[in-house]
Amino acid sequence: MVMKEEQWAPVIVMLISSVAMGSVNALVKKALDVGVNHMIFGAYRMAISALILVPFSCIWERKTRPKLTFMLLCEHFFSGLLGASLMQFFFLLGLSYTSATVSMALVSMLPAITFALALVFRIENTQNLKSKSGVLKVMGTLICIMGAMFLTFYKGPEISNHHSHPGVLQKNKNTLHNNGHDQTKNWFLGCLYLIIGTVLLSLWMLFQGKLSLKYPGNKYSSTCLMSVFAAFQCAILSLYKSREVEDWIIEDKFVIFIILYAGIVGQAMSTVVTSWSIKMTGAVFVSTFAPVSLVAATLFDFLILRSPLYLGSILGSVVTITGLYVFLWGKKSEIDQSVSNTLTTSNENIESEDHRITNAKDTKLPV
Repeated sequence: MVMKEEQWAPVIVMLISSVAMGSVNALVKKALDVGVNHMIFGAYRMAISALILVPFSCIWERKTRPKLTFMLLCEHFFSGLLGASLMQFFFLLGLSYTSATVSMALVSMLPAITFALALVFRIENTQNLKSKSGVLKVMGTLICIMGAMFLTFYKGPEISNHHSHPGVLQKNKNTLHNNGHDQTKNWFLGCLYLIIGTVLLSLWMLFQGKLSLKYPGNKYSSTCLMSVFAAFQCAILSLYKSREVEDWIIEDKFVIFIILYAGIVGQAMSTVVTSWSIKMTGAVFVSTFAPVSLVAATLFDFLILRSPLYLGSILGSVVTITGLYVFLWGKKSEIDQSVSNTLTTSNENIESEDHRITNAKDTKLPV
């Protein structure tokens, strides 16, 4: 019973985190539509994350926190650069050249990119791909990607009421129309930026897996340190678009609420949960939940923000959840096989030890 709880705890935690991230992404999109500088938004988000995590790290990890060394600072500076500042910079820059649909589709490639990078860096064993669990994991990852691509590229007929915001649809049409004569060039450039952002996020997941092993039991301190570095990095990167001090003054109460919500839920708590899950199950497993955030964002956008819902969203959600189930099936088979091998080896060692003891007793018997 304890083993089953240990197996399913990361799954439940990542599902909750993914749903929360879906709501964060939907709200952040609304805030960015107001015209807030993307990197200023990111700087505030990281600063709030650091402030929230300071008391947790000071109270719960004051005895286990490692000594603040130069190497520790460098590793967390690099972590913030990969997983927060540079990732947001390239991703949001690519979003400005393309569209939200293209960006979501490329982010949904995260499991495949992480899985491929894990194979390249030999974090995942290629020999395991020949087993039943390996085949199921590959199939589940591919089905997740297919579902996410279906969800984002196939819109289909609208199945919600027509009172949903028609202005949003018209705005999207105007955005695509106003790309100008350099539409093709900008599209390829934007896709390149989006791919770079997704690769950076995948690299952060793999790097975080190594970092969690070096500093176990210090997830709050580690995330806090990363957020501090990322806040300064985002502030510097914000100079790319604007150098006016007035841009840092935000008066819209709804935008302020979104910044607080994104900093607390979308950055602080989410990064802590993700780091813990990576330590427990690995980066490839955690990245598979990326399409769940996409499904959650779609539903949150429809139910709370009253955006229109299309047939493609429903069908894509079903395919994505199916792929996730297949991947989890493969992961469970891998864990069960590992436990079975461990028990078999343990039994063999016990039998071998008993045999040696028996032989030793026989040699000591009197003639």
